[in-house]
Amino acid sequence: MKKVKEKYVDKAYRLKNHSAPLAYMLASKHTRRSPLLFFDDDTGQNRPLRYAKNQKSPFEDEQDGNVVLEPIVFEEINREKDAMQSLSFIERGIEAQAIAKDLKGDKLYSVARVMIGASADQMSTPEIRRDILLYAQNDPEDFLDTVNDPMLELYDDTVQFFSKHWLVLKNSGKDVYFNLPKNKQKILSVPYGEDHYFIMSSWFQGDDGIESYKLLKKRLKNKD
Repeated sequence: MKKVKEKYVDKAYRLKNHSAPLAYMLASKHTRRSPLLFFDDDTGQNRPLRYAKNQKSPFEDEQDGNVVLEPIVFEEINREKDAMQSLSFIERGIEAQAIAKDLKGDKLYSVARVMIGASADQMSTPEIRRDILLYAQNDPEDFLDTVNDPMLELYDDTVQFFSKHWLVLKNSGKDVYFNLPKNKQKILSVPYGEDHYFIMSSWFQGDDGIESYKLLKKRLKNKD
């Protein structure tokens, strides 16, 4: 097999903090094992160097005692890869904004309630359209995921059930209760840190919640 000769190309590197993978790490301070010195022509002496992000000078003898040391990490620049990632984000943004612009009627308000919350019902249509377009521009991936989510209608209905106070939170937001004329029973407890809309939407999908969902959905349609 013919040996392929390696092709050498010029490479540029940039600093990258708190990230991986590592390509190369420079010593950030002078030690006996890894000397890091600067020869000062004025004094004729080697001066130890030490990188500290909270110091104005790189010279150890000009720094105070409260230094914050960090490694100096380099990552290889791949302009083609960077351009492809940027292009992908731009294209997704254009796609998201086009879909956002075409949203109308119930779908527009459904998306708004999911992204903005129950307060969307108090907003005018131009306000909602503006905020939805901005959301699609700033976070196209999340917007597209929301629009294409099969649970969108169910989640939106759940937001409206709470907005109309047919469902209420009690005990500092830990428990969800029915708040109907003939039903004030507790439904479930919301796990710590979880979104109560999402938890209730999931419950409505199960055997225990499907009939309650149909009842509330019917009540919602009768109110429209």
